[in-house]
Amino acid sequence: MAEDSGDRVHTEDVVLDIGEGFGALLIYTKPELGGTEIEVSQVGDDARRVHADVLERRVGGQPVFAAVLAALPEGDYRILTDDPRLRKAVTVRSGEVAEVDWR
Repeated sequence: MAEDSGDRVHTEDVVLDIGEGFGALLIYTKPELGGTEIEVSQVGDDARRVHADVLERRVGGQPVFAAVLAALPEGDYRILTDDPRLRKAVTVRSGEVAEVDWR
């Protein structure tokens, strides 16, 4: 039986496809969101959504739960969530990694 990628600790490196015109987005979450999907859309283009699963990784030997959106065109994004307590907007800049902390 195939293992669900959300059911294991991910130890492999993440490859970010960033550079001219593209950046990445890293959203840290609480463990309870492990295995769920987070969607984002560029402001003004809600029909085109990009998503990533929240996965458990190890950073400095400690568990970290995060969704990584590795190649987004630079611009302003909405993070699609119904939870009013969570940050819902972020700017992705060319060649950079934007971070949002929902912990």
